Amino acid sequence: MSQPLILSVETATLSGSVAVTRGSEVLGVIGGDPAISHSNTLLVDVDKLLDQTQIALPEIDLFAVATGPGSFTGLRIGIATIKALAATLDRPCVGIPTLEAVALSAGVSEASVALLPAGRGEVFTQLFSVPDNDSVAALDEAAHIPPARLLERYGHLEKLKWCGEGAVVQRSLIEEAAENRDWQIVSETPQLAPFVAKLALTRFRNNQIDQPDAMRAIYVRPADAQRPADAQLKA
Repeated sequence: MSQPLILSVETATLSGSVAVTRGSEVLGVIGGDPAISHSNTLLVDVDKLLDQTQIALPEIDLFAVATGPGSFTGLRIGIATIKALAATLDRPCVGIPTLEAVALSAGVSEASVALLPAGRGEVFTQLFSVPDNDSVAALDEAAHIPPARLLERYGHLEKLKWCGEGAVVQRSLIEEAAENRDWQIVSETPQLAPFVAKLALTRFRNNQIDQPDAMRAIYVRPADAQRPADAQLKA
């Protein structure tokens, strides 16, 4: 199977998206509505996209989903849907960390900081290298931090690409700290489902697939030092 048909779902962000690809060729993408819950739209969008691309669900060879971090409710909906489809149709599935898809969506780079809003003004972040258009390599661990700590974490790096919805939200902070550094802020935030599919294709070809019942969301909790004392006691 050289060019598998892939159905990919990204519900980690408010809008989210669904894509159908044949290998690395994008056949169709549908973006969600940030004002409407994924629970009300995901299956409708999947049906609509399959109809647009004239592909029947049993023709799908691989299911892929963004596993987080991101919206807790959105992640549960997306992962549960993909797990159910893969199990029912007896197809392989792959879970892709959301921040990996964000980094890939910004293109090739020696060092890319992927950022997503995490609520309450905080961000999910992780540093990657992106050697080509099909893969990424993590350079640190995913974190859930206040924006001010971004500069503690990455401010020493002279060349950086900042990408994702969080980079757009934190543009002023990043620009103020950039000074004479070679920092680039990627202002476009493309729909992530096609990039989830690209990363899933690479893993599929390397036989790195997941069992539906073993797939779990990546929530990335804040570090204990950042959490209120009463929350630590209850944890």
